[in-house]
Amino acid sequence: MIHQLSVFIENKSGALLQILSLLKEAGIQLVATNIVDTMDYGICRIIATNPRLACTILQEAGMSANLNEVFAIELDNHPGSAADAIAAFAQEGVGIVYLYSFLLGGKGILIFRTDNAERASDIIKESRLKAISEEDLSRL
Repeated sequence: MIHQLSVFIENKSGALLQILSLLKEAGIQLVATNIVDTMDYGICRIIATNPRLACTILQEAGMSANLNEVFAIELDNHPGSAADAIAAFAQEGVGIVYLYSFLLGGKGILIFRTDNAERASDIIKESRLKAISEEDLSRL
């Protein structure tokens, strides 16, 4: 599992820039971002180098930020890889709460949270999916 930074932000001009600028000033590299919004606020999910420091910096700036553990798996970059990986969880009745993906270093990366982390860990091992760490992401 890896750490994902979740930050609540207002839906107003400049709010995202403030987050990104603080991380830039600290020399923290973004690996992936995802924003889900509602009418009044958004949740910005960030995978970054040094997520603990990133969280501290944002909290000290008065932002509502926290760390969550999520799964990260590496896939071959070809059509159907994500479907094949997610099928392993669906067949075992483990639901995906949210997921986002990106390409990095020629590999597909899935970041996701499930409704049963313990069982998901077992499925990753049993299915021989390639779990990746924060250090792995930095090297890709």
